[in-house]
Amino acid sequence: MTPKAAAKLAREAARETFDPAAQSLNDDWETHLDGKQVQRWAEALGKRMVAERNAEVEAYEAGVRPTPPANEPELIVVGLDGGRVQMREKDPDSKSRWREDKVATVTTYLPGDGKDPEEGGRAPQKLVTTHVATMGDSKVIATLARVEAERRGLRQAAKVLVMGDNAPWIDSARDKHFAGYPRIADYEHGVEHLWEAARAARGQDAPQSPPVAALEDELETLLYAGNADEVIQRLQAEARALGPVQEQDGPQHPRNVLKAEIGFFERNKQHMNYPEYRRQGWPIGSGNTEAGVKQFNKRVKGTEQFWSDPGVEAILALRALWISQDARWDRYWKSRTAYHKAA
Repeated sequence: MTPKAAAKLAREAARETFDPAAQSLNDDWETHLDGKQVQRWAEALGKRMVAERNAEVEAYEAGVRPTPPANEPELIVVGLDGGRVQMREKDPDSKSRWREDKVATVTTYLPGDGKDPEEGGRAPQKLVTTHVATMGDSKVIATLARVEAERRGLRQAAKVLVMGDNAPWIDSARDKHFAGYPRIADYEHGVEHLWEAARAARGQDAPQSPPVAALEDELETLLYAGNADEVIQRLQAEARALGPVQEQDGPQHPRNVLKAEIGFFERNKQHMNYPEYRRQGWPIGSGNTEAGVKQFNKRVKGTEQFWSDPGVEAILALRALWISQDARWDRYWKSRTAYHKAA
């Protein structure tokens, strides 16, 4: 397969499922490929990328770092999040086919000026985002994210941040390779937890009722102002009003929900100093990473798609190359050898 043909097949497989990809190729090439043929070739190309990626990780762990960019980024944000993939085999413990793929985005920003955009201030400006994804655990995605951040100029950047929701694996990943950098808890994720707490405290069956909305607005004002301790105190007062947790209370009982939400803010309050983050001109939301997860989900999450571990890892590698915004797709295929056996 010539590099040009391989690039075209890989592009179609990175963009859509295998049957439509085969049809697109047949229309262009006047061939009679089927989805299974395209799948075999695309996964072979993706597996080659995974092998190259793994070799780069081994080199990094041996002390050989990727070549950084010539310019020095002002701000790099490493975002971590997870998507969903349906596997061919059920997990022996959960009895479910659904597993989490882990995604990292590395984004350069022009920092804001620390002033309120509603008063003429300049918000943080997103520049270029690149992606990595894997079915591996938090250690695997942490290492892949570190190598990618090194490539994007982590050591030269004026500032580096780690952004994400408050899933425990994200903190594990951050502790492995980004422990020295500020960690920001996604603001919108925190607001979602406030809504759950308000519904539990004021009436779970009426989430839009005035008492629920009033409490949520009060709590969100406190959170935005960086008063996570006051949020906790306010929720503790609501919990006292509901009374102590009873032995017969199920996990979705308002008393247990409120207890869990109080624990959430107690564990994560150190990452919720939003006024200081805004003063520094930093983003406070992980929407950019969530958008990256959606782009991977669009390719691998379909309910009619069932994956093997090697197969989905290969397509995640193709997809990451395709959706990254630094023209690496074109550079990759221009550097390929004259012919490549992809079967």
